[in-house]
This record gives sequence, C-alpha cells and structure tokens, in this order.
Amino acid sequence: MAADGAPPLVALTAGEPAGIGPDLCAILAREKFPGRIVILGDARVLAERARARSLAFDMPAFSSRAQAPAVSILSIPAAAPVQAGRLDKANAPHVLALLDRAIDGCVSGEFDAMVTAPLQKSVINDAGVPFSGHTEYLAQRTKTAHVVMMLVGGGLRVALATTHLPLADVPRAITRESLASTLRVLDGDLRRRFGIARPRILVAGLNPHAGESGHLGREEIEVITPVVQALAAEGMAVSGPFPADTLFTPAMLAGADATLAMFHDQGLPVLKNVSFGKGVNVTLGLPIIRTSVDHGTALDRAATGEVDAGSLREAIALALELAARRR
Repeated sequence: MAADGAPPLVALTAGEPAGIGPDLCAILAREKFPGRIVILGDARVLAERARARSLAFDMPAFSSRAQAPAVSILSIPAAAPVQAGRLDKANAPHVLALLDRAIDGCVSGEFDAMVTAPLQKSVINDAGVPFSGHTEYLAQRTKTAHVVMMLVGGGLRVALATTHLPLADVPRAITRESLASTLRVLDGDLRRRFGIARPRILVAGLNPHAGESGHLGREEIEVITPVVQALAAEGMAVSGPFPADTLFTPAMLAGADATLAMFHDQGLPVLKNVSFGKGVNVTLGLPIIRTSVDHGTALDRAATGEVDAGSLREAIALALELAARRR
C-alpha cells in the first residue's frame, strides 16, 4: 500500500502512437493488477485501437491520485493525426510529453512508478531532438549522474556495464570509475528496490576466457579485477570476472542475485532466450521507479496484427511490486 493507504498508482506511457503501445495499453486495461494504473496517451488513438480489436473502451479520465480508480486515462493529444504503422515526426513532441508528464508525476509523488511502452528513437531524432533512448532521457530529466540498465526475466537479472554502443567502442568505455559506479548502483538498488539484504553479483569478463591471463586482452587484469577486488574488500558480495561462455550456466548462477555483463549482446541474448516476450527492462539508479518492455514498436502489428502483451504485463506487475516495497 502507498503511504496514503491507497494501492500503488503506476503511470503507463503509451509510447509511439503509430506502434503497438496503444494496442497493448487497450488490451491490458481490461486486466486486473494489484494496484492502480493511469494510462498516458491520446484517448482517441486508444479508443480506435480498442475498437480495432473488438474491445470496449470505457476508461474514466484521470482526475487526481486520491480519486484514481483501478484504471484511468490521462489524455495527452497527439500533435498530428495518427495512422497505425506509419511514423510521423510531428508526433515526436507528443511522445516526449508523455514521458515528461510521467516523470514529473513520479518526482512529485503523484505516481508511485512509471512503465513505458516502446517508442521509436529514430523518429524523435528525425524531428531534430537529440535522443538516444528512454534510459538516457530519464537520467537527464531527473539529474541522475549514473544509471544502469537491468533486464529481468526467466529467473535472471542481467545488468549491463555498457548499453547501446558499437562493439569497437566498448573496451574504452569500461573504466575503473564507470565500472565501480555501475556495481554500486546495482548493489544499492538490489537492496533498496528488490529487498535483497546482501546481493550476490557475478561479473563477466570482457574478452573470451576472461582474457586468458592477458593473452586475449588485458581489460580483466587492468580494469575489471581491480574494481571487483576493491568492492569485495569493502564488503560487497561481488566476484569475477568470469568467462561469459560459462557464467550463464545453472551451476554458476546458483545462488546469484544478478550478473553484470560488459556489453549489450553479451548478456541479453541469454536472458531473452529464457524470457522473450516476458522480459522487463528496469532502470536502476534513478530517484523514481521505472520499468519497460523488452521489445520495440512493431509497427507492422499496430491496430490489426497479432501482439503479445506479456512483456508489458510483466513490466506493470514488477513496477507495482517495487512500488509496494518502497512504501
């Protein structure tokens, strides 16, 4: 329960209006969750997607936290007419307005958490707005110095030391300072958000065989191992670096609370293999709770195609769980 005695209230942004975000919101608005949801999107678009899927659209308008029912809608009109499956850069400000309203509501305490449906980064950039993703935007808007992307699903928690970088840029992006900050954020939020008293974190090496004693790269010797040893000496339950090809095996993962992969495609293929369609992206380090889907906008499926609401369903459930624990 929230501090005011009411069930947690989560803001759900509908994302790119031409994608499947509005479809997913219309579908999940019919389901029951252990908390309350306010959907931020264009009410007309949501109503159209509901009708296209033969769903009733009877969500009341959001008026206040105190009066919020199980599901309500806070309508923020699109800037231009929306056609399912067709991107329009004129609606980039609309997508950002959804995020801004959710962030402001979380910071003020109006909302207990936010969940984001997928957006299309390219169309925002095409509109002349520098935008590299939800994670970076949230960090900037909340003035957070260091955030960490973690995917949850299939019994795994996989955090990333680097995110959306060309592979050639990864080694120089992994410094002692950045790696230590990432591990501190990961350890802190596993304690604070997930209620784990002393999280056990396993760290992957960057190179094959974790560098093979320096014969296959020196990042493990010069960067990763010193950081792991220093934090372990401070009392953090962190160990590694381990070769990534054996790290994600049942015997190694037994008892672990999270793993830290060095780059995007080192850890996420493993997690998505066991949880695709049900994985959840959690942004760690923020002063607010934020979860998201593990997939894109699927423009070809908007309005008429088959969609799987599993990832957004899990993202909402996790956001409510974290919000309830926070309170």
